[in-house]
Amino acid sequence: MRFAPKIVTVNNDVYRADWKQAAPAPPAETTTLAHQDKLPKLPLLPLKPTLDRLKESLKPLAWSEYEYATTVRKIDEFGKPGAIGSTLQARLEQHASNKRHWLETWWDDGAYLTYRDSVVVNVSYYYGFDEHPAHLPQRSTHRAAAIARAALLFRRQLKQGQLTPDATKEGAICMDTFRWMFDCCRIPGREGNDWSHSYSELNDGNRGHIIIIRRNSVWKVNIAPDGTLLSVGQLEHLIDHIKRRSGEREWPEVGVLVANDRDSWAEDYAKLIKNYKNRTIVRDIHSAAFVMCLDEGGPDSAVEYSRALWHGGRGGRALANRWVDKPVQFVVYDNMKAGIMGEHSVMDGTPTVRLCDDVLNMIAAPDFDTGDTHDSRFARAPDVVSRATESPLKELIAGTTENVRWVIDADLKQRVQQANDALAKLCDDQELGFHRTPYGKQQIKKFGFSPDGWAQMIVQLAYSRLLRKHPKLQADGILPGGTYEAASTRKFFKGRTEAIRVTSTDSRAWVAAMEDGSTTPETRRELFAQALNRHGADARAAGNGQGVDRHIFGLKKSVEKDDTPVELFSDPLFQRGSNWVLSTSAIFSPHFEVYGWGEVVPNGFGVAYMTGFDGECDYLQYTITSRVEMPNKDFVDAIARAAVELRDLFASAPSSKAKL
Repeated sequence: MRFAPKIVTVNNDVYRADWKQAAPAPPAETTTLAHQDKLPKLPLLPLKPTLDRLKESLKPLAWSEYEYATTVRKIDEFGKPGAIGSTLQARLEQHASNKRHWLETWWDDGAYLTYRDSVVVNVSYYYGFDEHPAHLPQRSTHRAAAIARAALLFRRQLKQGQLTPDATKEGAICMDTFRWMFDCCRIPGREGNDWSHSYSELNDGNRGHIIIIRRNSVWKVNIAPDGTLLSVGQLEHLIDHIKRRSGEREWPEVGVLVANDRDSWAEDYAKLIKNYKNRTIVRDIHSAAFVMCLDEGGPDSAVEYSRALWHGGRGGRALANRWVDKPVQFVVYDNMKAGIMGEHSVMDGTPTVRLCDDVLNMIAAPDFDTGDTHDSRFARAPDVVSRATESPLKELIAGTTENVRWVIDADLKQRVQQANDALAKLCDDQELGFHRTPYGKQQIKKFGFSPDGWAQMIVQLAYSRLLRKHPKLQADGILPGGTYEAASTRKFFKGRTEAIRVTSTDSRAWVAAMEDGSTTPETRRELFAQALNRHGADARAAGNGQGVDRHIFGLKKSVEKDDTPVELFSDPLFQRGSNWVLSTSAIFSPHFEVYGWGEVVPNGFGVAYMTGFDGECDYLQYTITSRVEMPNKDFVDAIARAAVELRDLFASAPSSKAKL
């Protein structure tokens, strides 16, 4: 059947400056947003403390004392009363004076929406789930149906404002970006600036549709044809029907156009939606609660699993079966592996961690609300269809499901082939390594240290050794750039992230001691404790909105076209400080077998790690991404070696606790 498209009086394919305000949130008085108006504003610091932190952060990256002294002079000149720094700070304070969040629009655009390379590899991230609970039917169709049902229940909780807000030990944190989880999509802009459009409505969560894609064939599924959410049994029968029907012919690979670089996609998007049928399909995809991708085959190893979710596997073969502009795409493979691919522009990874945790916990619970009863017509497996259920199944399919079909001309077919070629190169130019250490959080805590700081110092030691082994990366082991660790600033209204500048004089002193055979174990342990103290202090400052990088970003955005070029901003050491050769971040879910994203600079690495495992599964997990020309395997091996050496360093120590 054809679901009548919603009549839209605004052209959603044209950029609007107020697009961010268009996504409705749950009512303010509900549980989800009960604390939202009480959250403080993201602070805007005075100039001096930021410049002091900047100087300190650049010291370990300087290639010589002369270079460091030169940069310090420029920073001091920048910060003098009446100098350009004071002017930019005054403009920034004026900009912030009438805004609840001074950084929001600049960050959305500058960090993500004006970025013109493909979101695949460069922006999107992935989480790979653990196994389907053993007490449930072991069918990929059941797994997909259970995920869809649980995600729709989560969406309903969110829309009704019944979702308990995320919180830290300090209290509830910002839930604003949850508005951009469902019923919305990123849109490519032809003027070099993308945006997102939300079709979300204030309702009870029992209305809408999802999109299911199988073998590039797009299906629209009404989630509540009679006002009640489809049950797991109903969804499984529909998914089985979609899988069988999608194999009857070849379907156009329109999904690869979305995965291409943003300017190419913007051009192809304009061509695609000239046809009314295509425009309607695009609107159906954009307005869907989420996308469910039913991928053929199935990855086995952690590396294959990661690559399949991250960029559709070798050659990007599965990208035709995705719509990568959607913030939430569940992916379920024929071998029952499953995960999520997330689009990062207006929603960071922590909200989708919450989504996935809640969804997977729901499914595993004995009292999971499947929507089915024991005598339900659709409670049995799809291949057990009797005459008693055949007619109701046809009625269900007719009342909920539509195979929407693209109209593709010769020009778009050629563009699809060009996109396929570009994506094959993009994906095959990437390398991915994976490692789990033989110990984890429990052992680290017994030593008295923070697991996060410990995991970061392993990376610092391993990277220093990698540079010495591969001098072409940087001569004499000196650093070609900094280490970024994401710190959440969701304690503030509309807060997202700040950068922790991990590399410090303390971390470099410890690394040097580990490489100096004459340094005693006791000295190494003392220097390590100092490095972790420093890392902890920097992490707390960043989480409190007192980092370097977002403030500097705001100062740069305050430069006007008639200003004289700012000498500091072109300084080599200043620029090296934010050349993130190590882009690191940690999330945790007990349900995630793999997770990661791509490196952010050509000569760098993406370092995704988890530290929160307990019990028999106590380990640190690292996923390392890079270009193929980078020594990825050597870096993974160096991490493995550094992890063992660090454990042995403290295992041999007299019994004591540093309590960091």
